[in-house]
Amino acid sequence: MSAARGRMLRRLAALVAITGLVIWSVWRWHRQPRLRQLSGTTMGTYFDLKIVLPAGGGWDDLKMGDLAADIEECLKDVNAKMSTYIPDSELSRFNRHPDASPVKASPELLDVLLLAREISELSGGAFDITVGPIVNAYGFGPVARRDRLPADDELEALRDRVGFRKLVIDEAAGTIAKQRPDIYCDLSAIAKGYGVDRVADLLEERGIADYMVEIGGEVRARGRNQDGRPWRIGVQKPVDDPLGEHLGVQRILELTGAAVATSGDYRNFVLDEGGRRISHSIDPRTGRPV
Repeated sequence: MSAARGRMLRRLAALVAITGLVIWSVWRWHRQPRLRQLSGTTMGTYFDLKIVLPAGGGWDDLKMGDLAADIEECLKDVNAKMSTYIPDSELSRFNRHPDASPVKASPELLDVLLLAREISELSGGAFDITVGPIVNAYGFGPVARRDRLPADDELEALRDRVGFRKLVIDEAAGTIAKQRPDIYCDLSAIAKGYGVDRVADLLEERGIADYMVEIGGEVRARGRNQDGRPWRIGVQKPVDDPLGEHLGVQRILELTGAAVATSGDYRNFVLDEGGRRISHSIDPRTGRPV
């Protein structure tokens, strides 16, 4: 591994280490008097919010500050329930649960697990939150990255721990349980989108109908931007430039009343012994990168 690549991976590791710490910028005034923007970090990635304030409504600095604080608490709550990087999160405690006895789950975690199970069934297991042990084996989880890739026999053993039907969800009782004690759930592919929805719901509760919310490539937009047009979302070119020094735009999407998610191996990957790029997107059915 080159020194530059090593420095890049260390910087990424440092970013992941601050999962759960949300650093907020101040609300910034733009030329358009009703546009506000808030940005920072959450869930080990970047967060960006833009809103167009409704006319009237007394949106002074104090009210904006209250909204920013409520959004921060909202995202902290999602982290506290669903992060694998926070040792005492609700999900982390369940992953450490040593047996098959049921565990009481919060309504929020239960909702996400039920949705994850539905997507797993619809996709024939292509989406599966129990893929966590294999994700960790490749070094894409909360553990430190390894100096080698998992061997075939190791992957075969880990695949025995994967399978969304091994997670038992009792919606009526509000409990979750494991069919085997070494099941490990990873919500990285769904929790950011859930966080986006939580923030969007909060904005709508406050009467804000024109907004764009993004967390790490998961985007939801409603209404119009400050120019009265649909929100314009730039999708980066998938170039091999992990430090982001030569980024361009592949396509601009116009989005309103809809959501979009992106993910690419041009940023988050490891290299095998031959220099081949190994994607962070793992197929749970094979235990290998897509």
